Amino acid sequence: MASAEQLVLDLCNPDLRENALLDLSKKREIFQDLAPLLWNSFGTIAALLQEIVSIYPVLSPPSLTPGASNRVCNALALLQCVASHPDTRTLFLNAHIPLYLYPFLNTTSKTRPFEYLRLTSLGVIGALVKVDDTEVISFLLSTEIIPLCLRTMEMGSELSKTVATFIVQKILLDDVGLRYICATAERFFAVGRVLGTMVASLAEQPSTRLLKHIIRCYLRLSDNPRACEALRNCLPDMLRDATFSQCLRDDVTTKRWLQQLIHNVASAGNNRVAALQAGGGLDHLLANQSRVL
Repeated sequence: MASAEQLVLDLCNPDLRENALLDLSKKREIFQDLAPLLWNSFGTIAALLQEIVSIYPVLSPPSLTPGASNRVCNALALLQCVASHPDTRTLFLNAHIPLYLYPFLNTTSKTRPFEYLRLTSLGVIGALVKVDDTEVISFLLSTEIIPLCLRTMEMGSELSKTVATFIVQKILLDDVGLRYICATAERFFAVGRVLGTMVASLAEQPSTRLLKHIIRCYLRLSDNPRACEALRNCLPDMLRDATFSQCLRDDVTTKRWLQQLIHNVASAGNNRVAALQAGGGLDHLLANQSRVL
């Protein structure tokens, strides 16, 4: 078996790169400290970025082939390795490498090559947010990650929707992220509208895994008093009745989250006056909810 060092060296050779990408992506779990090796080897990250930008021209109009998709996704898998390693995560962020992935998340083609490309790109962002780090959240919020995730949550496959919703959930669980999304009516309703649409679709095609992340997003939104007040009118009825009781039958944690969410929203009326007096970005939405929704 070729050593990790040799395969990393092969990445800088255009004639050997494709096989090196494939081998490294398959064996990245067994190669110890692969991420620092990738980051600190001369020209390696540049070679991976070259793989990424080389397929920009086929994004629009969409003409990405399965082979090209597999190749760039192998490069993305190595970047995910760098993004998840504690010694390289901050360096990865400081270099703004996630921005190179955003054109992939902005695609709308539902063919398998594009779906695989979006899913693998989301995996890189998911690796960043998996570790609770406000620095990561602040960086992502300074970019367009929220609308890109919302786009995938609306039109992606179930797996892509799940990863995108997980990313939004992790952003919300950070205090900086919750304040950001609840700072304006536009942001709150953008997230709320997509979550509501997903709930409606899950009533027809249930997915316990996806529903779990959606409920956790709603529950976290209910931690903000003004958002919780708004949820009194825009929380889907299907989360209040028994629509998903069968789907959540064996998921004790998610059932507890849902019960807490319903309790929080029901209690919001008692705090309505205090919430309105608190001022801020969401105050005016309460008077205009029916028009906006």
